[in-house]
Amino acid sequence: MMDILNALVVFLNFVFVPGLAYGAQLALGALGVTLIYGILRFSNFAHGDTMAMGTMVTILFTWWFQSMGISFGPLPTALLALPFGIAITAAFVLGTDRVVYRFYRKQKAAPTILVIVSLGVMFVMNGIVRLIIGVGDQEFADGARFMVTAAGFKKATGLDEGLAIKATQGITVITAVLVVAALFWFLQKTRTGKSMRAFSDNEDLALLSGINPDRVVAVTWVIAAALATIAGVLYGLDKSFKPFTYFQLLLPIFAAAIVGGLGNPLGAIAGGFVIAFSEVTVTYAWKKVVTYVVPDRMAPDTLLQLLSTDYKFAVSFSILILVLLFMPTGLFKGKSV
Repeated sequence: MMDILNALVVFLNFVFVPGLAYGAQLALGALGVTLIYGILRFSNFAHGDTMAMGTMVTILFTWWFQSMGISFGPLPTALLALPFGIAITAAFVLGTDRVVYRFYRKQKAAPTILVIVSLGVMFVMNGIVRLIIGVGDQEFADGARFMVTAAGFKKATGLDEGLAIKATQGITVITAVLVVAALFWFLQKTRTGKSMRAFSDNEDLALLSGINPDRVVAVTWVIAAALATIAGVLYGLDKSFKPFTYFQLLLPIFAAAIVGGLGNPLGAIAGGFVIAFSEVTVTYAWKKVVTYVVPDRMAPDTLLQLLSTDYKFAVSFSILILVLLFMPTGLFKGKSV
């Protein structure tokens, strides 16, 4: 029985808890992508670098607060700086929409054209972020490191394995739940949210009903910027901030949105966790877990790792291809790609 419990602790430590935190981060990122696709009707390839920009601004304010001796106690100071990151990022994307995207909307440009335009915006944002903060890893997490420590868990339970839950993992999950709850309340209960849903379902009918399209577009960009910044900051706190990493995150985020169903917020959340747990499960070395649950004579000699962590994005890509081939509308019947 003790071996089973030890195996469970190892599983929680290295698969379930990291997968839950990573899934929450991908879900928030995918929500931004799916909102842009559902309402503005194009795939925003600049979303990963919007995450990077929002995180960069938050980091700069975090460093400023830390230099003045301002902290948030056991919580990361970045949470105090987060509203500033959201505000500046929202202003930037609204400016980008006014200068770039609005011209193509008025021209009734095809979604493919808008995708290409978003690629150009992506490279510009990527360059701005690298120019301001550099290309290397930036650490900005402070406050308490762990919610549950391995030593404390072992002492309390008497098990050989210790469960360690980082504070940033707990903050990620709690923040994601609160943000998703607030978003769904906004979309379901407020007049603006209902206007956004109507605009997404039938643009022409929404316009005939008196809905202001410019207001819907502006609110969509602000929400997408907020989701991108929150997701980026949570990812940076949990791991570290490096601009190129956020460019790479575009693949699992889009995979999550497409797996769940593009344009469907519930699908984006489900897709985020499907992609996250798939990546973690396939790249984890299962030797220790299996050693606990099988007889000694059957203990494995190899790591039992299907793929190295260097290839974790290959998991996202493979799932994305399979979904596009066999279920193009995703798990929750979103818009086909």
